[in-house]
Amino acid sequence: MDETQNNKMAPPGIYVERTLALIKPDVIHRADEIEETILTSGFTVLQKRMLHLSPEQCSDFYAEHYGKIYFPSLTAFMSSGPIIALALARDQAIGHWKTLIGPEDSIKAKETHPECLRAKFGTSVLKNAVHGSDSFSSAERELKYIFPNTVIEPIPMGEAATDYLGRFVSPTLIRGLTELSKQKPVNPFSWLANWLVRNNPNKPKIIDGITCEEAT
Repeated sequence: MDETQNNKMAPPGIYVERTLALIKPDVIHRADEIEETILTSGFTVLQKRMLHLSPEQCSDFYAEHYGKIYFPSLTAFMSSGPIIALALARDQAIGHWKTLIGPEDSIKAKETHPECLRAKFGTSVLKNAVHGSDSFSSAERELKYIFPNTVIEPIPMGEAATDYLGRFVSPTLIRGLTELSKQKPVNPFSWLANWLVRNNPNKPKIIDGITCEEAT
């Protein structure tokens, strides 16, 4: 068998991206439903954090929108209550997450993309339930801002990714699923997501151990 045939029969490589998801103040009470949709859509939750941003922090986070007519309303709304931040990973995570959340305007989304998150949970352009990074550079910047203690290392690809999954991801996932079968929680998706975040073997150690905190 020649090299060309070998290449054709080789298994596809695994290409993983990270992106940031924010559950906004208007739907914080429905976070469990949104997280369940995230998990059933093939995403892995690498990090999770609840926080309450100040207006100044919101201005920093949305700096690329500075000068736009909606900027004051955006920062006021995003600082009006707690949010939940999720570091998500999967193949083509940025594009898949943008598709899952749908158009920015929730009213239009209900007509054109009724199954997307913004159609289901949002009520307007401003109160549109969720945020997603719009590019690789934005995702990297936003993840570093929201999760400053996380070291964003290059994600393994191809054979390295397969090896990484076998050595680290699969054993942890099996432990989680085993514990899930023992505990039998009411909401298994949210329970498993929280368990995986708590038991992430690569999770950085934070001295104060606080999970609900102000962004720095």
